[in-house]
Amino acid sequence: MQLDQSKIEYIQQNFKNSFKFRLMLFKVLPMGWLSGMKISKLTNEQCDVTVPYKRWNKNPFKSTFWAVLGMAAEMTSGAMLIMYTHKQTPSIAMLVVECKGQFSKKATGITTFSCKDGEMIKNAILETMKTKEPVLIPTTMIGVNKEGEEVARYSFTWSVKARSQK
Repeated sequence: MQLDQSKIEYIQQNFKNSFKFRLMLFKVLPMGWLSGMKISKLTNEQCDVTVPYKRWNKNPFKSTFWAVLGMAAEMTSGAMLIMYTHKQTPSIAMLVVECKGQFSKKATGITTFSCKDGEMIKNAILETMKTKEPVLIPTTMIGVNKEGEEVARYSFTWSVKARSQK
């Protein structure tokens, strides 16, 4: 079983295009659009997502609201899941089943989250396509400020399952 590389490249091209990605966010994830979230890197192995500290994202403690950070962190692994599942056959269902966050520093500027679990995500997608059984994917995202200091660390566990053919 193989993934259609042209569909993977389609998502990479469209998600890395800031205008197209922001348009998609406006349509399907308005809070992501409002937050100013952007994908700065999307390869088969890694995704980087940035989110700024700004008026709409801040909390009363003068830092980026934890939920905004979590949304950007989720997008790092979510974008790779979308990349590997977009219009593949069979269709793949995905769901976040667990989320954890740790905060080590105030997020007061642009925060960049990185997830380097692309190979693991791809292998899990291939496994569920082959077995038709659910597969759990534990992903880790590390958010850093412009100085490279860790601000937050999230982990999301995704469940993926190949849908049955009709």
